[in-house]
Amino acid sequence: MIYIILGVFVLILDIITKYWAETVLKGTSGIALIDRVFHFTYVENPGVAFGLLPNMRAVFITLSVLIIAVLLVYYIRTNEKSTWLKLGTSLILCGSAGNLIERIFKGYVVDFLDFRLVNFPVFNIADIAVCTGAAALVIHFLLLDGGKDGAGEKNR
Repeated sequence: MIYIILGVFVLILDIITKYWAETVLKGTSGIALIDRVFHFTYVENPGVAFGLLPNMRAVFITLSVLIIAVLLVYYIRTNEKSTWLKLGTSLILCGSAGNLIERIFKGYVVDFLDFRLVNFPVFNIADIAVCTGAAALVIHFLLLDGGKDGAGEKNR
Protein backbone atom coordinates (compact mmCIF):
# COMPACT_ATOMS: atom_id res chain seq x y z
CA MET A 1 0.00 0.00 0.00
CA ILE A 2 2.88 2.37 0.75
CA TYR A 3 4.10 2.07 -2.85
CA ILE A 4 0.68 3.04 -4.20
CA ILE A 5 0.65 6.08 -1.91
CA LEU A 6 4.18 6.98 -2.99
CA GLY A 7 3.26 6.63 -6.66
CA VAL A 8 0.14 8.78 -6.29
CA PHE A 9 2.20 11.38 -4.40
CA VAL A 10 4.76 11.46 -7.22
CA LEU A 11 2.00 11.78 -9.84
CA ILE A 12 0.36 14.66 -7.97
CA LEU A 13 3.75 16.35 -7.44
CA ASP A 14 4.46 15.98 -11.17
CA ILE A 15 1.12 17.54 -12.14
CA ILE A 16 1.49 20.42 -9.66
CA THR A 17 5.08 21.23 -10.66
CA LYS A 18 4.25 21.16 -14.38
CA TYR A 19 1.33 23.50 -13.72
CA TRP A 20 3.67 25.77 -11.75
CA ALA A 21 6.20 25.74 -14.59
CA GLU A 22 3.53 26.61 -17.12
CA THR A 23 2.05 29.46 -15.08
CA VAL A 24 5.29 30.94 -13.67
CA LEU A 25 8.05 30.09 -16.16
CA LYS A 26 6.33 30.11 -19.56
CA GLY A 27 7.32 33.20 -21.53
CA THR A 28 10.28 33.99 -19.25
CA SER A 29 13.98 33.22 -19.52
CA GLY A 30 13.66 31.03 -16.43
CA ILE A 31 14.88 31.19 -12.85
CA ALA A 32 18.48 30.50 -11.87
CA LEU A 33 18.68 28.72 -8.52
CA ILE A 34 22.43 28.30 -8.84
CA ASP A 35 23.71 30.34 -11.78
CA ARG A 36 25.09 28.16 -14.60
CA VAL A 37 24.44 25.04 -12.50
CA PHE A 38 20.69 24.56 -11.89
CA HIS A 39 17.81 26.58 -13.36
CA PHE A 40 14.07 26.30 -13.76
CA THR A 41 13.49 26.65 -17.51
CA TYR A 42 10.16 26.12 -19.29
CA VAL A 43 10.35 23.73 -22.25
CA GLU A 44 7.56 22.12 -24.27
CA ASN A 45 8.89 18.73 -25.32
CA PRO A 46 6.92 17.11 -28.18
CA GLY A 47 9.37 14.20 -28.29
CA VAL A 48 10.71 11.64 -25.86
CA ALA A 49 13.82 11.75 -23.70
CA PHE A 50 16.21 14.53 -24.68
CA GLY A 51 13.64 15.83 -27.21
CA LEU A 52 14.27 12.91 -29.55
CA LEU A 53 11.68 11.93 -32.17
CA PRO A 54 9.52 15.06 -31.97
CA ASN A 55 5.92 15.14 -33.12
CA MET A 56 5.21 11.40 -32.91
CA ARG A 57 2.42 11.89 -30.37
CA ALA A 58 0.28 8.90 -31.37
CA VAL A 59 3.27 6.56 -31.18
CA PHE A 60 4.28 7.83 -27.72
CA ILE A 61 0.73 7.59 -26.39
CA THR A 62 0.41 4.04 -27.71
CA LEU A 63 3.79 3.00 -26.30
CA SER A 64 3.00 4.56 -22.92
CA VAL A 65 -0.31 2.73 -22.69
CA LEU A 66 1.38 -0.55 -23.67
CA ILE A 67 4.18 -0.10 -21.12
CA ILE A 68 1.67 0.69 -18.38
CA ALA A 69 -0.45 -2.34 -19.34
CA VAL A 70 2.54 -4.72 -19.47
CA LEU A 71 3.82 -3.53 -16.09
CA LEU A 72 0.40 -3.88 -14.50
CA VAL A 73 -0.13 -7.39 -15.88
CA TYR A 74 3.36 -8.49 -14.85
CA TYR A 75 2.96 -7.05 -11.37
CA ILE A 76 -0.47 -8.63 -10.85
CA ARG A 77 0.68 -12.06 -12.08
CA THR A 78 3.91 -12.12 -10.09
CA ASN A 79 3.46 -13.85 -6.75
CA GLU A 80 6.71 -12.78 -5.15
CA LYS A 81 7.09 -9.03 -4.96
CA SER A 82 10.33 -7.62 -3.63
CA THR A 83 10.56 -4.09 -2.31
CA TRP A 84 12.51 -3.14 -5.44
CA LEU A 85 9.83 -4.59 -7.74
CA LYS A 86 7.03 -2.73 -5.95
CA LEU A 87 8.98 0.52 -5.83
CA GLY A 88 10.14 0.31 -9.45
CA THR A 89 6.73 -0.60 -10.81
CA SER A 90 4.97 2.13 -8.84
CA LEU A 91 7.42 4.84 -9.94
CA ILE A 92 7.40 3.82 -13.61
CA LEU A 93 3.60 3.56 -13.70
CA CYS A 94 3.05 6.96 -12.11
CA GLY A 95 5.84 8.69 -14.03
CA SER A 96 4.54 7.26 -17.29
CA ALA A 97 1.02 8.33 -16.38
CA GLY A 98 2.20 11.88 -15.64
CA ASN A 99 3.80 12.28 -19.04
CA LEU A 100 0.96 10.40 -20.78
CA ILE A 101 -1.62 12.83 -19.37
CA GLU A 102 0.38 15.74 -20.80
CA ARG A 103 0.76 14.11 -24.22
CA ILE A 104 -2.95 13.34 -24.47
CA PHE A 105 -4.23 16.76 -23.40
CA LYS A 106 -1.48 19.08 -24.66
CA GLY A 107 0.43 17.18 -27.33
CA TYR A 108 3.72 17.76 -25.50
CA VAL A 109 5.31 17.26 -22.10
CA VAL A 110 6.31 20.21 -19.91
CA ASP A 111 9.94 20.00 -18.76
CA PHE A 112 11.45 22.55 -16.40
CA LEU A 113 14.36 21.10 -14.37
CA ASP A 114 17.45 22.41 -16.10
CA PHE A 115 20.75 21.01 -14.78
CA ARG A 116 23.29 23.01 -16.75
CA LEU A 117 26.53 22.03 -15.04
CA VAL A 118 26.92 19.05 -17.39
CA ASN A 119 24.67 20.38 -20.19
CA PHE A 120 21.92 17.86 -19.40
CA PRO A 121 18.54 18.05 -21.20
CA VAL A 122 15.66 19.72 -19.33
CA PHE A 123 13.43 17.18 -17.54
CA ASN A 124 10.55 16.88 -15.05
CA ILE A 125 9.40 14.94 -11.97
CA ALA A 126 7.81 12.18 -14.08
CA ASP A 127 11.13 11.62 -15.86
CA ILE A 128 12.88 11.28 -12.49
CA ALA A 129 10.25 8.75 -11.38
CA VAL A 130 10.61 6.65 -14.54
CA CYS A 131 14.42 6.61 -14.33
CA THR A 132 14.43 5.83 -10.60
CA GLY A 133 11.82 3.12 -11.13
CA ALA A 134 13.86 1.60 -13.96
CA ALA A 135 16.92 1.53 -11.69
CA ALA A 136 14.86 -0.22 -8.99
CA LEU A 137 13.71 -2.84 -11.52
CA VAL A 138 17.31 -3.39 -12.66
CA ILE A 139 18.25 -4.03 -9.04
CA HIS A 140 15.32 -6.41 -8.67
CA PHE A 141 15.92 -8.41 -11.85
CA LEU A 142 19.70 -8.47 -12.00
CA LEU A 143 20.70 -8.54 -8.37
CA LEU A 144 17.76 -10.05 -6.52
CA ASP A 145 15.54 -12.00 -8.90
CA GLY A 146 18.60 -13.39 -10.64
CA GLY A 147 19.38 -15.19 -7.41
CA LYS A 148 16.60 -17.77 -7.70
CA ASP A 149 19.18 -20.36 -6.68
CA GLY A 150 18.93 -19.01 -3.15
CA ALA A 151 21.31 -16.07 -3.45
CA GLY A 152 18.47 -13.57 -4.03
CA GLU A 153 16.62 -11.40 -1.57
CA LYS A 154 15.35 -13.45 1.36
CA ASN A 155 12.57 -11.14 2.57
CA ARG A 156 10.33 -10.39 -0.37
